[in-house]
Amino acid sequence: MSTPTLLRAFRPICAVIACVLLAAASTGAQGTVRDRLKSSLFKIAYETYVDGNWEIFAMNADGSQSKNITSTPSVNEHYPLVSPDGSKMAFSVDSGEGSENVRSLWVMDIDGRNRKKIADHAREPFWGPGGKVIGFLPQEYERFSVTDYSTKGMSFYDVASGKIAPHPNSANLFHLYNPSFAPNGKWIVATVHAGMGVSHGTLLIEANGTRIINLQIPGCRPSISPDGKHIAWGPGDHELATAPIDLDAETPAVGPRTVQIMDKTNKIYHVDWSPDGKLLTFSRGPNLRGDASRAGTFQAAAEMVGAYAKDWNIFAVSAERAGVLDLNTAAEGEFAQLTTNGFSNKEPAWFRSNR
Repeated sequence: MSTPTLLRAFRPICAVIACVLLAAASTGAQGTVRDRLKSSLFKIAYETYVDGNWEIFAMNADGSQSKNITSTPSVNEHYPLVSPDGSKMAFSVDSGEGSENVRSLWVMDIDGRNRKKIADHAREPFWGPGGKVIGFLPQEYERFSVTDYSTKGMSFYDVASGKIAPHPNSANLFHLYNPSFAPNGKWIVATVHAGMGVSHGTLLIEANGTRIINLQIPGCRPSISPDGKHIAWGPGDHELATAPIDLDAETPAVGPRTVQIMDKTNKIYHVDWSPDGKLLTFSRGPNLRGDASRAGTFQAAAEMVGAYAKDWNIFAVSAERAGVLDLNTAAEGEFAQLTTNGFSNKEPAWFRSNR
C-alpha cells in the first residue's frame, strides 16, 4: 500500500480518536462529572428550607449522605462558609419576621457543636486564608432589609481573641455583598451595587490598605480559585463564567472567559470552587420571588439569602473544561445534580473533610 493510500485509510481512525479525546476533555480525563464527584474526598455544605425552617446541611461531593448539621427547628440558619482547614463553619442566623428580623453571624465546629455568636446586624461572613480571621459586612441600618447590598463598612473578627476590628478603609466601603479573600491574603473580592461610585460591578479591595480596583466585569458574586489564578462569577442571571486573573500584578485584571455555563431557562447562581480547583458547584432553579408566607422567609429574588427558592437545587460541573456548556442541551456526564428535592437548596460551600 502506497503512503498516500495508507494515510487515507487512517483518516477515519484519526477522526474517531479526535472525537474520543474531545469527549474526554469535555467531561474530564477521570470520567464523567458524577464519577469524579463519587471519588472526591471533599464535602459540600449548603442552606435548605425543611419543615418550615432554614437549616444547613452537609453532603458528600456527589450528593450522597446528606445530613442536617444545625438541626435547630426554631432557628433559621443560612449562608455556610467553611474554614480553610475544614474544622469550623461561619454562618448567618435570622431571628424574627419581616423588618423586625435581626440577622447575626455565628461560628461553630463543622459538626454543629460549640456555636458562638460573632455579631448582630451583620451578614455574609468570609474566612481569611489562614482561618484566623472571619470578615463580615455590617448592615447599612439597624432595621433589617433583605436587600443583599444593604451593607456599610467591613469588619474582621479575630477567632482566637473574639475581638472585632474595622477594615482600614471601612468608612468608604458600602453596598457590598458576597465578599471573599483571595488566597494570597492581599485582596478581598466583592460585588458592589449602587455604591462607591459604581452602579454594579466587581471590585478588588486591598485587605490591609485603601486601594480599590474595579475589575470591569459585569455581574456579581465572585469567587477566586484556591490557587488564586482564576475568578468565577455570574455575568448574568443565566450565566456563570471563569477567567484567569493575576492577583500578584501591580494592577490585577481579568482575562478572557475560559468556562461559560449557560441556562436560558433557569437562574444559575452562587458558584463555588472545589478545594482542588477542579470542580464548580452552583445553585439552579426557576426565576421566582420568595414566598413570604413561609415562616422565616422574605419576598425577594430567589437567589437572595432568606428568600424561599422553590425547586432550586445544587449542581456541579468540571472547572477544567473549556468553552460553553449549555445546561439545557449538555450531554449526560457533563454536569451532575447533587440535590433533588427542590427545597430551596442554595449557597453551596465546598470543604475538606477531616472525618
